[in-house]
Amino acid sequence: MGGGFSPKQTRYLEGFASGLKISRSARAPAQGPAAPSGPDAPHLAAMARQEAEGGKLADQEKWKREEHPFDAYPRLKEQARRDEFPKPPDNFRWRYYGLFYVAPNQNAYMCRLRIPNGVVTHWQFEALADAADRYAGGYCHVTTRANLQMREIPARCATDLVEAIEDAGLSSRHSGADNIRNVTGDATAGFAPRELIDTRPFAREWHFHVQNERVMSGLPRKFNVAFDGGGPIPTLEDTNDIGFQAVEAKEGASVAPGVWFRLALGGISGHKDLARPTGVVVAPADATKLADAIVRVFIDAGNRTDRTKARLKYVLDAMGFDAFLELVEEKLGAKLARVDEGFLESRPPHDRAGHVDVHPQRQDGLFYIGLVLPLGRLTTVQMREVARLARECGDGEIRLTVWQNLLLPGIAAEKLDEAKARIEACGLDWRASSIRAGLVACTGSKGCRFASADTKGAAATIADWCEPRIEVDQPVNIHVTGCHNSCAQHYIGDIGLIGARVAEDPDNEESDQVDGFDVYVGGGFGAEGAIGRELVRNVKASAAPRLVEGLLKAYMAGRDAPDQSFQQFTLSRPIAELRAVAEACL
Repeated sequence: MGGGFSPKQTRYLEGFASGLKISRSARAPAQGPAAPSGPDAPHLAAMARQEAEGGKLADQEKWKREEHPFDAYPRLKEQARRDEFPKPPDNFRWRYYGLFYVAPNQNAYMCRLRIPNGVVTHWQFEALADAADRYAGGYCHVTTRANLQMREIPARCATDLVEAIEDAGLSSRHSGADNIRNVTGDATAGFAPRELIDTRPFAREWHFHVQNERVMSGLPRKFNVAFDGGGPIPTLEDTNDIGFQAVEAKEGASVAPGVWFRLALGGISGHKDLARPTGVVVAPADATKLADAIVRVFIDAGNRTDRTKARLKYVLDAMGFDAFLELVEEKLGAKLARVDEGFLESRPPHDRAGHVDVHPQRQDGLFYIGLVLPLGRLTTVQMREVARLARECGDGEIRLTVWQNLLLPGIAAEKLDEAKARIEACGLDWRASSIRAGLVACTGSKGCRFASADTKGAAATIADWCEPRIEVDQPVNIHVTGCHNSCAQHYIGDIGLIGARVAEDPDNEESDQVDGFDVYVGGGFGAEGAIGRELVRNVKASAAPRLVEGLLKAYMAGRDAPDQSFQQFTLSRPIAELRAVAEACL
């Protein structure tokens, strides 16, 4: 085995081939123990391969092999009956049901849902508000996967909440641990004035495939899939393991003219990588088949010994894209279609303010309103009013976005004033400054044991400080994340902050540690996709607002043209020049 492969790729493929031999021999008649069978067999075979190669399985892999989480629901019910929180193995298993025990930050569960393409009805939203009141803390957070999560859930309420979510026609299964997370799609699918394709059917098909194919659970690590249909609101599909990007093939292409999904692979912005194009296109109707084959190769080849290297990106780094796609073709039993970029039309541009304010729909006389939520938080009182608004002023649907807010579609022109007034009356808004519209923050240390800082508090303080001091006339994305899991995707922000513990007095070795951040600039997504450059480290949280203010003022005063974006400004300047601006603010 060699060909055009590098030595590293050759070694990887030789190990993979060895594992396949082990798996095949295990399936052949033998004198020893029976070979694995059933939907978990590919996972068990992959574990056996890595052990045969001398690898020591991660604890999570051992826990999955000892008892598959989806076989353990009776024990979860019994723990809830006893009002008992789980030990580490079960804390991992219960995440398969969407339940995360988040001690020591909160002696409670957090529950994350699955809402494919972010589409929820008014009655489901109201039912979730009821469930949050009965079994959780009386509020929900909108996440960066166009999803909802509830917090402050007592142990005794764990299964009551999971079952209440299912009563509402939704699910929390597969939303945590080594599973395929909530599938995202265009927030304006079906009503955007311009879109190449409505992503809802494809997100829905993938969602139900994942829910009903047990082999799709228990992967080497979590896995993200997104469908971007060319609508105005960015879906951030390039931060996903699989990104399906709607494209239009021209006459003369190697495929029929029309709309296809272009395949991008390996996005994981927290590890400084965006999904890269593969040259592959797939008919939208075949997207689920292709995603299934990709996941199955990942099941076989993913790292089950080192959790820090267990994402798809690392398989692609080791194996190479061409070798990986050959294995995908083997799973499919067919060749993948490829198209030269020159035969694809340019994709429609994004509107970075398309998720807030009032916008016309393609349906005559109808509009959608993007609600501004305080860093994704909604009380249950607000949820019920949003549900009533959707029912009484809109078309009955609510759309969640990856920007931690929601849309109310289907509002007739004569209902707009009423809807705006009611939004404001319940403590929300539909208008946002350029700073607040692009402000994203993860849960942070108030509710996540991995976070090094109170991200939501810091983000709110940054906005409160900067808005009265500097007016910015171009969209600026500020992403505040608590740890290297990067749930708020700090590397793709115009300004990205990641939590750090910082000495209160840097000159005193015995100084207390306080919240702080490392700061990055120049990140982007889509056509402007880039990983931000490190600007400064160990900035105390108390100094972060002044730092952001200084960067924004430098941008407004020093940009080369009125339409130059913050990202373009920072990329056109040496990092030392930007660092001097930052340090002058500290």
